Amino acid sequence: MVVKEKTGVKNVAVLGSTGSIGRQTLDVIRQLPEYLNVVGLAAGSNHSALFSQIQEFRPEYFSYAGYESAGHSLKSFTRPKYLPLEELAAHPAVDIVVIATSSTAALDAVLAAVKAGKTVALANKESLVSAGEIITAAVKKYKARLHPIDSEHSAIWQCLNGEKQPPRRIILTASGGPFLNYFTERMADITPAMALAHPSWKMGQKVTVDSATLMNKGLEIMEARWLFNVPVTDIRALIHPQSILHSMVEFPDGAVKAQLSPPDMRLPIQYALTYPDRLSNDTLPSFDWADFANLTFTQPDIVKFPCLRLAIEAGRKGGTYPVVLCAADEVAVSLFLKERIRFTDIPAIVEKVLSQHDVVSKPSLEAIKAADKWAHDAALDISGASF
Repeated sequence: MVVKEKTGVKNVAVLGSTGSIGRQTLDVIRQLPEYLNVVGLAAGSNHSALFSQIQEFRPEYFSYAGYESAGHSLKSFTRPKYLPLEELAAHPAVDIVVIATSSTAALDAVLAAVKAGKTVALANKESLVSAGEIITAAVKKYKARLHPIDSEHSAIWQCLNGEKQPPRRIILTASGGPFLNYFTERMADITPAMALAHPSWKMGQKVTVDSATLMNKGLEIMEARWLFNVPVTDIRALIHPQSILHSMVEFPDGAVKAQLSPPDMRLPIQYALTYPDRLSNDTLPSFDWADFANLTFTQPDIVKFPCLRLAIEAGRKGGTYPVVLCAADEVAVSLFLKERIRFTDIPAIVEKVLSQHDVVSKPSLEAIKAADKWAHDAALDISGASF
């Protein structure tokens, strides 16, 4: 058991520590040693980066997906102690579990942390999209807490703080990605390098491509539905290229609250880790209205960006449609990054997989996992046969 050196220090386990969100989480922790302490680190494949992080932060525990295989430096550690991912997420020494991994593979770790009553700082979209009803019920049952890390959901969370009445409507903003002003006819010629050149945010490859297709915004709508108990029909997306206003909440009296800040993921990460406190951190950017004199907003083009339409439809239908959407998109994005399909094939594959799916309306965890596997296989079959 780790003994906290100072009263109020929170012990943090970062799952997905070598990815973009994980690294930025460690940047925040590095600046706040009197408030945050790394007790656990976990990675899926980048053992050399994980090794370096362990040497710097000296956690008590670590997890690595390929630990049992030979030939990596992590085998040399006698301390920190190796733990399976779910065991690390639920360990008594951990106060906050940061879920910074991608895909539905994080679902078991999320549920393990929730059932242990942890504070879960969630950056993983797929787990909540796929199993939102199961996760939110477990949060209530085990008295856990979900702190959103996405800038949009953090903004909504901050806008709702102190409010007693539910919102009339939630408006999620989106930068529009690098192809906002492209003609539809040019979309088929987009390369992975072009899609990964996001104009505002620094993110992992999967999330960056999802932002370019606007699939990311559709997933965020489904996330918001579960985080804030608001129907999908009352959640809208709005294009805001400057990425300064991160989301808005409209209340029954017509008043609208918004949260604004520079586009830097460390801001919502720190809020999720230190809530309800707002701590000074000199490395975080400050906001200056003079730098952002013009903030613009437009409606998204769901003809040019069909992934947004597909995600909204899946969210409204519910059941196993959202997990199938996530799985098919994961396969399609991976194939696009390997240059095996075109950018415009991503929504085409997702739509074909959804059209072939026999939905389960009230899925168990086992049914969700089965639908995830089926959709992965179906997406691969469709891409091999048609693209």
